[in-house]
Amino acid sequence: MLSLRAGASLGLLGRRWLRTAATPLLRQSSNSHPPLVLPRLDADLDKRIQETQSTTLPPTTFGAEIIYDPIFNKGTGFSQREQDRLGLRGLVPPGGFTLEQQAERAYYNFHRAGGTHERDIARGVHENVVAKHLFMVALQDRNETLFYRLITDKIAEMAPIIYTPTVGYACVNANMLFRRPRGMYFTARDLGDMHALVRNWPRPEVDVVVITDGSRILGLGDLGVQGMAIPIGKISLYVAAGGIDPSRCMPALIDVGTDNEQLLKNKHYMGLRHPRITGAEYIKIVDEVVIAISQRFPNAIIQFEDFKTPNAEMLLKRYQNVFRCFNDDIQGTGAMTLAGLLAASRRTKRPLSQSRVVCVGAGSAGLGVCNVLLDAMERQGLSRQEALKNFYLVDKDGLITSKRSQLQHGQDHFARSDSTDFEGAPLLETIKHAQPHVLLGVSGVGGIFSEACVRQMASTCPEPIIFAMSNPTHLSECTAEQAYTWTEGRTIFASGSPFGPVTVNGVTHVPSQSNNMYIFPGVGQGVLTAGARIIPQRMFYQAAVELSNTVSEEMLRQGEVFPGISDIRSVSQRIAAAVARVAVEEGVATIEPENGIDWEEMVRRRMWEPRYRTLVSEKTTLVP
Repeated sequence: MLSLRAGASLGLLGRRWLRTAATPLLRQSSNSHPPLVLPRLDADLDKRIQETQSTTLPPTTFGAEIIYDPIFNKGTGFSQREQDRLGLRGLVPPGGFTLEQQAERAYYNFHRAGGTHERDIARGVHENVVAKHLFMVALQDRNETLFYRLITDKIAEMAPIIYTPTVGYACVNANMLFRRPRGMYFTARDLGDMHALVRNWPRPEVDVVVITDGSRILGLGDLGVQGMAIPIGKISLYVAAGGIDPSRCMPALIDVGTDNEQLLKNKHYMGLRHPRITGAEYIKIVDEVVIAISQRFPNAIIQFEDFKTPNAEMLLKRYQNVFRCFNDDIQGTGAMTLAGLLAASRRTKRPLSQSRVVCVGAGSAGLGVCNVLLDAMERQGLSRQEALKNFYLVDKDGLITSKRSQLQHGQDHFARSDSTDFEGAPLLETIKHAQPHVLLGVSGVGGIFSEACVRQMASTCPEPIIFAMSNPTHLSECTAEQAYTWTEGRTIFASGSPFGPVTVNGVTHVPSQSNNMYIFPGVGQGVLTAGARIIPQRMFYQAAVELSNTVSEEMLRQGEVFPGISDIRSVSQRIAAAVARVAVEEGVATIEPENGIDWEEMVRRRMWEPRYRTLVSEKTTLVP
């Protein structure tokens, strides 16, 4: 009998249900983990967990349905036996091609998209990254294995196309670029039906869920339902960098409305057309979504992405000791920044604990970064109060001090009590006052690191560390060229979006890209490999340490503080092994390595590779 696992078809033409008495042939080794034992955190949350149940049924698929399922479609790569046994004969071209041959053709067409073929370059036609992005979206919708083969082989070239900075354009223009649905859309009007809704997901097992409410997309603000491109892009990086099986990933969005008036007035907007729901009703909606996901997929990691302040921190604290979850903007950004600063400190010979930090941006990302750095300074021997003296937070109203009457949650302990005369001081005055060694940008305000600010910092610091981390590119606090030029090449620079090498006074400097993609894929893979019940903060600290250790002395001499994107898969493997060891040390692991096998090998064995799945076994027979 033939039994095929469900296609996560985003646009499947239909399902043909077959009787089956065999184990699903398409199922790869699941490495299933024991169900989580969940501690209770909140009375309302506890009650909602106990009131609900969920089940899953794996459907089957056949014939043309396979072609329209991007997980299992091989395009021109089906063998003759597969064509015969799966009802594909006559539905695909008879000449078979290997995955390598298909990837070569796809890469050729990728370069033709957007006018970067050699003939076009000769005519002076420049690259159109949007056209390339749409080419990759279309490829993913047809054939995910080929899509990921191309990304994995060319990750440094592909990452800016499938994610930042190009994904920002995709979000802003999602209403006009929409082609076919991908992911799960939970909405406020589905309250009470979330458990039924999540059963519509066509895959029987999920390892990773990336979810947003669209309230703070990159540095672009509230984009509502158009923020779905962010979870989709993050999932792509989980697969390409972290080796997570794409058939076990689910991008998701919670639509509770939008406060973006332009979207509400746009006739093409695809989301709920009312202001955002807030307060207790908002929490009730998110509770039901998170519980529904965790009960259908009890071993899944839930990554919260681009939730605005203060919801981001509130939801993290609400769920982090109950579910296997984390917030990438708070914990991932913090770990990534810490890694860069630990590497930079090796070059400057100044420990992080002796560095004064000005952070521009005091929302969820800024506070997340500063809290991670605060924890690291304490680990380096400072008391909490001593470490807090190293931080100066600047928001849209200037320097934050204890004199401010309305502090947002989480800002209070970073508010300067010794600088009340500087309350609300603009960035330039703050830099003059603080004389920082580190300048961090998570503001979403392009160009806020002005020439005057950078030169002032460089006047008191021999090797100023400047991280302009806002995305996309036009929102970067400054460019690499500006930073190197204004510091006469003395800065150690990193940015959220990629910038090319810069030559100053005859010396070429290579800026690093400070992107969370270095952190979350490895953390996720490590959690899954160890079967960690929850995700302790120490995992992110250890991920940062491991990431910083991948930066060589030669790279530091060139000013690089992060490894090359082309090495991200091996970097993620190292981080995953480090995270798995932390899971054991923290007592949250449910899986241990087999005798004679270390965590590195455990991770390597678990990492998914973009190869075509075996769809037909020798014993397969068909039901007429």
